[in-house]
Amino acid sequence: MQTKSLDTKIQRILSDSTCQDFILADAKDADMAFGMAAPGTDQQHRDEPNRFRTVQEYRAIMRQNVEQGLLDIMLMSVSSSEVLTINERLFENSPITPAIRANDATDIWMAAGGVYRDAPALPFRTATLDHALHGKAPVSADQKPCGADLGLYSVTFNNDLEADTRTLNAYRDFRIEAEQQGFRHFLEVFAPNCLQSPVDDLGRYTNDNIARTLAGVAESGRPLFLKITYHGPAAMEQLVSYDSSLVVGILGGASGTTFDAFHQLWEAKKYGARVALYGRMINNSEHQLSFIQHLRWLADGDIVDPAEAVRSYHGALQEQKIEPYRPLDQDLSSAIAP
Repeated sequence: MQTKSLDTKIQRILSDSTCQDFILADAKDADMAFGMAAPGTDQQHRDEPNRFRTVQEYRAIMRQNVEQGLLDIMLMSVSSSEVLTINERLFENSPITPAIRANDATDIWMAAGGVYRDAPALPFRTATLDHALHGKAPVSADQKPCGADLGLYSVTFNNDLEADTRTLNAYRDFRIEAEQQGFRHFLEVFAPNCLQSPVDDLGRYTNDNIARTLAGVAESGRPLFLKITYHGPAAMEQLVSYDSSLVVGILGGASGTTFDAFHQLWEAKKYGARVALYGRMINNSEHQLSFIQHLRWLADGDIVDPAEAVRSYHGALQEQKIEPYRPLDQDLSSAIAP
């Protein structure tokens, strides 16, 4: 089994806070949330509503992105991981680590016409660790895992005593089960989906909840790293400086312009983030391999300016005769409201 870049980078980051290692993940677990729309659309059908790639096409893109070799993690649903990790052994001779989404709480239930996200998130898990590790259940005690031994577990705090207590109890139970099975996890903390009481400083509210959630967790049960909504420089600096044993990462969120994606990574890294997990931003790009290449260059400091990265990306599209979704001047601006 080839050494995984994730393991090497985590060790270096924890032992030397000044090192410049950066962990990059492709989040291809959207079938746990969006259903039909999860695979996205290709350029030929981009303007056709309800015309999406198939799951098989979605997995073919995962293969291409893994074979490129620039990522550190490929995040998938258990069903996709069974195909790629267990059946095909795609990651056996790859530096990239396979990971699965370990829970799917109600705040990511995105069915067309659904109203699940209008209420505070409730904990729920479709995935089982036996299926993630072995592709079946039950398994004998001496059976060695052949699947993914890393998973994302997400929590959402809504300033609601009962809902947040249920969320924390479910996370505790998961941690215990994961530790017993030798299953590693990283913790995703979403922004509130349905705040029950106003919060003046969302970044501070999130940081406080992360700190108190993990304060009662021994090292053997703690997450490998964090994946959080990016709340800006001040909140990132505060969390990173609080505990040097926490490796902090960001989630990409909804697609904007190419500048939005590149600038978010660049700025988050500047203020202490060491991980970025991009899902829709990668999946909805004109050419995923070129997009990942430019994320990698930004993450590693080979390109030091987000605008320069946008121009370079457009140049790569031009070389491959791929029409960009937006003219360069529009793609150099932000679509995200300040």
